[in-house]
Amino acid sequence: MGIMDSIKSIFNKSKKVNYSMSKTVDLMDLNPRQVGPNQHVKPYYVVASVELGNTTTKAIITATDMEEGITYLVSKDVRMTRDVRGPNKGENVFGTTIWGIELTKEAVSDMVRDVLLGALEKAHLTPDDIHFVVRSTGVTAGFASPEEVGNMIVALAEGCRNAGIPNSKMTPIMTKKQLPEKLQDYCLVDKVMFDGAVTGVVPPKGKEAVANEMEGELVTAGLKSGSKWTNVDFRNPCISIDFGTTLAGRVINDELPYAKVVGNLCGLAGAIPDALVRGTGLVSKKGGAVLDIKNKTGKVNKQLAKEYSDKVHEIVSVERVPMGRTRYGTVPLDTEAAEKAGTYLIGCDVGENGSDLIKLESIGKELYEKSNINTLLYCLDLVSARVACRVIKIAKDNGLVNEKSAVGITGRAGITGEKPEVLIEMLKSLNIWDEPNDHVVFVEDGLALGAGVMARCMNCLGTPKHPIGGNRGGPCILKQRIQRQKR
Repeated sequence: MGIMDSIKSIFNKSKKVNYSMSKTVDLMDLNPRQVGPNQHVKPYYVVASVELGNTTTKAIITATDMEEGITYLVSKDVRMTRDVRGPNKGENVFGTTIWGIELTKEAVSDMVRDVLLGALEKAHLTPDDIHFVVRSTGVTAGFASPEEVGNMIVALAEGCRNAGIPNSKMTPIMTKKQLPEKLQDYCLVDKVMFDGAVTGVVPPKGKEAVANEMEGELVTAGLKSGSKWTNVDFRNPCISIDFGTTLAGRVINDELPYAKVVGNLCGLAGAIPDALVRGTGLVSKKGGAVLDIKNKTGKVNKQLAKEYSDKVHEIVSVERVPMGRTRYGTVPLDTEAAEKAGTYLIGCDVGENGSDLIKLESIGKELYEKSNINTLLYCLDLVSARVACRVIKIAKDNGLVNEKSAVGITGRAGITGEKPEVLIEMLKSLNIWDEPNDHVVFVEDGLALGAGVMARCMNCLGTPKHPIGGNRGGPCILKQRIQRQKR
């Protein structure tokens, strides 16, 4: 059965998918003001994830129950990155978003401060209630040098400090006594040190191959955490796919005790559906996104949506990144470093570094004029799912993904609408698994969940009874890690 046959079968089938929506925690349990003599206070580890992306800037606060190894959503504040203030007099622009929004260190700091304070206010928490903060950025496409990336990291840290977060909550601990007393029993720093491995995966050796390496690391960890709410054991071997504005993710093998990154994903993702909706006139030509569509009306013409998804994929490239490229889908990369590290680069582009995104606007305009916004939105579901399917097919054809592998999808352009159901049907055409649904998980807020996991790994806070490292169906790798480090 080919991909087109799979798409046709979608019209008549509906399947329950493994979708992990963030679960919330009672704030009174998180931070009880009065504790009775027989009251059990849960040991929650509270982490704030701060991310400045091309389309949205988010502060998401999560709390992990260290007894059960389950992570809950506490609060989130999300703002459009295009609303970052413009440069003031004397400020230097050090980079831009993929849509050309100029960024200064001071403006980024202000945006980060405000979004973090917004998340704290919604949760009725103070900076004192936060145990750790992890900062990340998806805005690497507009950077031309490592120095510019460095400016962004400094700006993110400055914004967190301006929100009241001390440096000590952004760096790993040295002893368990640096943690609150209720968390010290869960700290394994006396047995095993943080050696760079996150969820049992070591980073690629040598020079960084792709500018979004940290994004890939965080989303992989977040998918492993979020999958705890589903029936899918999303551990190694696996492929993680993050459909933000740009594409990020990793392909992981099943070596023990530490698995290796054998593939990286880069290029365009949510920028593709964003370009399509810009052709409708319903969103701004500069910085407009699918998120801006509010009035979703009209009967879906699935056949027309399929025809136009085919037109889109005629100009969307999904391939192994050719040697010698310094950018792919606008994301900076180093193909030589990837080859030396044994890492396979899979990219998604429209033209060269997004040069043909304008063509997608014309396709979106034409489809909208022939039908309605709901037909266009369903076309976006088909387009995104097919990008994911093409990525997985390349990984499979090159021996990176097999019947043992799990697939994890996160990001706004990968989990919304009918994309999960569509992708499950498409994956049947690859003949990797007897039942793809048993191996695929869709996770909300993957990057934020990954920030919580990253913080736990950096501070040696483990839940051996509920492991997120190691292989699918296998035990915790703590014993093997201890033995390795003793050597």
